[in-house]
Amino acid sequence: MDVSILAEYAWVFMVLIVLEGVLSADNAVVMAVIVKHLPHDKQRKALFYGLVGAFVFRFIALFVISFLVKVWEIQAIGALYLLYLSGKHVWDLRKGKDSHSEKEVENVKTTSFWGTVLRVELTDIAFALDSMLAALALAMTLPNLGDFDIGGMNGGQFTVMFLGGLVGLVVIRFAATQVVKLLERYPTLETAAFLIVGWVGVKLIIYTLAHPAVHILPESFPESTAWKLIFWSVMIILGLGGYIIARKKKTLSRKSKNKR
Repeated sequence: MDVSILAEYAWVFMVLIVLEGVLSADNAVVMAVIVKHLPHDKQRKALFYGLVGAFVFRFIALFVISFLVKVWEIQAIGALYLLYLSGKHVWDLRKGKDSHSEKEVENVKTTSFWGTVLRVELTDIAFALDSMLAALALAMTLPNLGDFDIGGMNGGQFTVMFLGGLVGLVVIRFAATQVVKLLERYPTLETAAFLIVGWVGVKLIIYTLAHPAVHILPESFPESTAWKLIFWSVMIILGLGGYIIARKKKTLSRKSKNKR
């Protein structure tokens, strides 16, 4: 087995873990509010059952999407949606709005245990679409691994995409508190994540334009070395840039407080 292919899969998987962690943080906050009215011993059960249902949903959704991913209209819709999410986050940031789903947090009424489980599942479904589309677009950049298929995709591509989503659920359940604290310290990281989502949307546009039915770009262009270098270089710049800017803002904020 080609070591370079395994290294590429490992790199994409690491990127998916980071994206899932950041994009799932607000999901974790909302779900914590949803189960808050339950007794402490039932809160964990509600989250567990809810996330098991979300796990099943993600597998089914990714399985269905894998058949549709080669339809250029679906690629175009997915690209526009990811660009919308990225643009909306930047717009809300400029307007001073909270990008988290405030409507989900407001008016949380006391419901039964299983009603709460259902709300947890529906919340994850509502929040999962952006991360699933981003995972799908990233998985499509990978070369085929193995000679088996799952759904409409190569088995290796589907597996890394599904495992990325699974890690997202683990982050929501066990590491959400730490992720939220990290974003509170370095809020620019969330903006960097949404910019990455927008860039992944650009990648889906490239796939759409290179689709045989559209053929504005050569069909081989998305798999070309030149495009892959451009794509991953911008990804690294956005990630490192967000981290560096976040650290600088934190340092400047401390200096400003010390002067006072």
